[in-house]
Amino acid sequence: MAAKDDLGRAGEQFAHDHLLARGYVVLDRNWRCAEGEIDIVAREGRDLVVVEVKTRRSLGYGHPFDAVDERKRARLWRLGHAWMRGHREQTRGLRVRVDVVGVIGTPPRPATLEHLRDLR
Repeated sequence: MAAKDDLGRAGEQFAHDHLLARGYVVLDRNWRCAEGEIDIVAREGRDLVVVEVKTRRSLGYGHPFDAVDERKRARLWRLGHAWMRGHREQTRGLRVRVDVVGVIGTPPRPATLEHLRDLR
């Protein structure tokens, strides 16, 4: 299990760095509540972005995006609104957006990153 956790942490850091390089402002990481966890909460312009990061060593078990089904997307939307309720001063006038970052490989070694914006 530790190797899987290490892979997930490396993927989240890779995604974090990707977002920062593109001008996102990271507001929170690994935020938890009774309903679940948000990997990264960021702001891009007028959007509060809930970012789910999925990391795979290879495509042997499918693409990382395949793990984000309808149920998971609905939970991410609920979590985004829960985060906003707890941070009203930071979120006035913002809309929630859900993004997914898929990492394939083992960061920091060569890995590919795909960023799917505004998942509905």
